[in-house]
Amino acid sequence: MQPALKTMLAAAALALAGSAQADTLRVGLAAPLDGPFALLGAQMRAGAEIGAADTGAELVVADDQCTAEGGEAAAQELAEAGVAVVVGFLCLEAIEAALPVFRQAGIAVVTPGVRANGLTDRRVRTGWLVWRLAPRADAEAAAIGAILPRQWRTEHFAIVDDGTIHGRELAESLRLAAEIAGLKPVFLDTYRPQMENQIGLVGRLARAGATHVFVGGDRDDIAIMARDAAQLGHALTFAGGEALRAPGDVPLAIGTLMIAPPEWADRIDGETARRFTEAGIVPEGYVLPAHAAVTVAIEALRRAQAEDLAPADILARERFETLVGPVSFDDKGDPARFPFILHRYVGERFLPAD
Repeated sequence: MQPALKTMLAAAALALAGSAQADTLRVGLAAPLDGPFALLGAQMRAGAEIGAADTGAELVVADDQCTAEGGEAAAQELAEAGVAVVVGFLCLEAIEAALPVFRQAGIAVVTPGVRANGLTDRRVRTGWLVWRLAPRADAEAAAIGAILPRQWRTEHFAIVDDGTIHGRELAESLRLAAEIAGLKPVFLDTYRPQMENQIGLVGRLARAGATHVFVGGDRDDIAIMARDAAQLGHALTFAGGEALRAPGDVPLAIGTLMIAPPEWADRIDGETARRFTEAGIVPEGYVLPAHAAVTVAIEALRRAQAEDLAPADILARERFETLVGPVSFDDKGDPARFPFILHRYVGERFLPAD
């Protein structure tokens, strides 16, 4: 073969290889891969890896260590790797340190894990290119205030809290929402948490005529109240927030209500569940949210390439179909609609109440 022809063929091969690499979409994942949050980071990585495989993308992984130093280092690593969109992050310190680096590089971030309100409240001022699938920190209180007044419009309900900032916020949100709806609780109080029994509180609730009680407090406190009410013969239905998903030593009463996001594993079809099982992955925790984040990121990249736009432009305006349902974002970058729903405890697990 003539030298000139060899040179031409080699150049063509290099061009084809470069084109193939350019066609492969590269998405970054930042997650804690070691230390106390490693289990959650592993869930995030498992979901992201399956999401990338499902879409034919390349996943570049960096350990953010759930620290400011780790977040900045992960951002530098991913920017140097040439990713166009990054998913992940569980800790506010890590993502806050990473976002200035990503802003400088023009890299958009989709987080399924960070809930702090300030992350998106400061987006206009900081110029951070961040969107999130996780609910805001105040979304739980807003959901409680939206759901329970409708459910308890004809009930004699009470509101109690454990005196913590979070417990008071949940209780006050419900009280204000009830007042706006023209409803008034028959009993309001702050209780002492982590007691072996709540007989005194239960007695006061019964004397006030309450039939339904919202508790801004921990799972075990709610379980103890329901246990004591049953032992005293008082028919009380208790409700709480996401804390009811925590493990505990005292069994929950059948019929306990919880306002929380759905269990994402309950929303996937049998074929999808089988694929996760065959991969040796239990679709729990951050597995499915991370899969959804990768799906959103890759679809945003594809649409951006097709329209000659930045992925941030697509994330700001489009809707995306994922395993956990449709995803779109509001002007701040928060979920346009986050499906907190009412659950009822049926023994060993909560199921949607409707």
